[in-house]
Amino acid sequence: MMLDVDTTNTLLNDVVEDAQVTQATTRKGVLVLEDGMRFEGFSFGYEGPVAGEVVFCTGMVGYPEALTDASYTGQILTMTYPIIGNYGVPDASKWEDDRIHAAGLIVSNYVGTPSHVESTMDLGTWLRREQIPALEIKDTRQLTQYIRKHGTMLAKIVFEEDIPFHDPDSENLVAQVSTPEVREFGSGETTIALIDCGAKRNIVRSLVARGARVVVVPWDYDLCAEDVPFEFDGILVSNGPGNPKMAQKTIENLRKAIEREIPIMGICLGHQLLALAAGGDTYKLKFGHRSQNQPCLLAESKRCYITTQNHSFAVGTLPTDFSAWFTNANDGSNEGLRHNYLPIFSVQFHPESTPGPMDTEWLFDLFLEKVHETKGALI
Repeated sequence: MMLDVDTTNTLLNDVVEDAQVTQATTRKGVLVLEDGMRFEGFSFGYEGPVAGEVVFCTGMVGYPEALTDASYTGQILTMTYPIIGNYGVPDASKWEDDRIHAAGLIVSNYVGTPSHVESTMDLGTWLRREQIPALEIKDTRQLTQYIRKHGTMLAKIVFEEDIPFHDPDSENLVAQVSTPEVREFGSGETTIALIDCGAKRNIVRSLVARGARVVVVPWDYDLCAEDVPFEFDGILVSNGPGNPKMAQKTIENLRKAIEREIPIMGICLGHQLLALAAGGDTYKLKFGHRSQNQPCLLAESKRCYITTQNHSFAVGTLPTDFSAWFTNANDGSNEGLRHNYLPIFSVQFHPESTPGPMDTEWLFDLFLEKVHETKGALI
């Protein structure tokens, strides 16, 4: 069969592109765990060393959202789903922040030739642009089972240059990822002050879509101070990375808001911070919850919601005057709490989850309903 010149050139270009993809994944790197366990793999990201905490996520989709979720700051993320990169990277407007926050990425099979109408680039190109190392390690199942058995541990991705291990929980990661300035989104008669501890963009989108004006403030912003230059009707405390006890300023400020009986909703890290502010306590889970299928049981009912989660810490001791609202059906850990008589509640999971499921979006409606009921009563 004879091929015309254009067809021949197209085929040659495809061969060259395939060769470039292969070349990008031929350099070897090693994932080293703090106990000495090693996993060799091929690089498809930035080829520089990084240290952090190795964790795993069982979601089948959503790697762009996970990588740009500030809750993954300092963590080397292992995706258990075996095919990653197949739908490329969407436009930045679809991300959860304006950059990648995960320290590194581990996958089983990297696809460097994505196919999706919204793809703007392949995953490897994005990782290299943002200087995020990534390895293709064939047996991510063994790595995941190892983490489940021994617990989340410190790790590092290295090439020729070795670096020391680093514990991200030793830092105030919230201060690193929070907005440095006050920002405003949307318009409406109801104003929600969003304490940005590493907030996913979809929290703002979810509130704005419901007609709220959202004022985003830094993690240490005192909303109860006399010189706050704007009025607000409720407070939402966002998700974020690391040990919640490192964000003492947020805890102190939330304590003041609770005393003033301001309507408050907490999400993920915000759930833990609210519990600490009210007198409860938190602890670190063995390997955390990171998936899109965590089952949460609603108190005083037989209803179970499927939720998206990403956290290492959990609420252990509930504060006085609060009751358990949701419970994890897998391990019995607390997934939500609510005040017995004030319009204050929080959940460990993500009601704004992207990708889904969207089963618990109604929590934003409930929060705004509570805000409307108390509007005008704030001192």
